[in-house]
Amino acid sequence: MDESEDVPKDFIKLKSEKLSVDEVSELVISPCCGAVSLFIGTTRNNFEGKKVIHLEYEAYMSMAETEIRKICRDVRQKWPSVKHIAVHHRLGVVPVTEASVIIAVSSPHRAESLEAVMYCINTLKASVPIWKKDSSWSLRAYTCAAFRQCGPYYLSIAEQIQS
Repeated sequence: MDESEDVPKDFIKLKSEKLSVDEVSELVISPCCGAVSLFIGTTRNNFEGKKVIHLEYEAYMSMAETEIRKICRDVRQKWPSVKHIAVHHRLGVVPVTEASVIIAVSSPHRAESLEAVMYCINTLKASVPIWKKDSSWSLRAYTCAAFRQCGPYYLSIAEQIQS
């Protein structure tokens, strides 16, 4: 690939099918980058002392994609050398050990891509309207901040859940 064709790109996908680490990491590879950093969030078999069989994710799709795009813009402002960013999040049922979210970032050097990946997952959890239910069906939001950004309807749901 000619370096002039290798313009920075963001790859955002919310999907119900199983996520592929290989697919996501391939998206961000660039001949001008020496680092690709990955975060893979998987479903574990326990939460707060309770057995978990699977998680289930729902999203306010258009708003979630918009918020993830904002995160990508913020990354590029904080770490201008970042080349490509991929954020794939699974929706629907995610069994134990399978990936719920995969984030990949490429940059010329490791420090920027590692910091950017950490920023991406922390900000996604704090601000993107994606909700998860554990297998005991108690709905949890990543944070109430995500509900507040969705407006009064979702805020009222969050308040009912927390009470």
